[in-house]
Amino acid sequence: MFTGIVEERGEVVGLEVDEGEVGSARLTVRGPLVTQDAGHGDSISVSGVCLTVVDRKADTFTVDVMAETLLRSTIGELSAGDQVNLERSVTASTRLGGHIVQGHVDGTGVVTMRTPHAAYDEIRIAVGPELAKYLAGKGAIAVDGISLTVIDVVDNEAGAEFGIGIIPETRAATTIGAAQVGSRVNLEVDVVAKYVERLLAARDREWA
Repeated sequence: MFTGIVEERGEVVGLEVDEGEVGSARLTVRGPLVTQDAGHGDSISVSGVCLTVVDRKADTFTVDVMAETLLRSTIGELSAGDQVNLERSVTASTRLGGHIVQGHVDGTGVVTMRTPHAAYDEIRIAVGPELAKYLAGKGAIAVDGISLTVIDVVDNEAGAEFGIGIIPETRAATTIGAAQVGSRVNLEVDVVAKYVERLLAARDREWA
């Protein structure tokens, strides 16, 4: 589990994609801070995707990526030199500065607008109907592993578009500072909304 408070921006060293039937990949990332105490089997969030360390060098770590993860996230689009947001998993003594983030990316969205303001940047992101139903104004959303608050949600025929505010600290410390119109981002909706949906669906089945 994570909090969505990015610890450092890492740099992709390489991504080796298995083009065979399985379609998995192996990703190596340079991240001196998160690597310093990482061990085999530890979890690290890479731009919002929870991945398991299978190898570690002085300042790099390597993870295996399943086909499902490549399908649902932007991990498969990475190449050497790209920057990614990194966060180690929480511990019992960790402050929960953001919100509960599992690192289980639900899908991706596309940046449709970026408007700079004096104290923050407003970014708008478009999503399809499969994610739109989980969004709510003032609710929580993880964008590339960053815990953010939804400003508003505007439904449309294609799904919805929602807004987020990026303060200077977040802009400087994470990859969202470089996101432009057309950029694809990993999204994880609030897990509570998914459980509520599941419980209501089960109740309806029982009463039918």
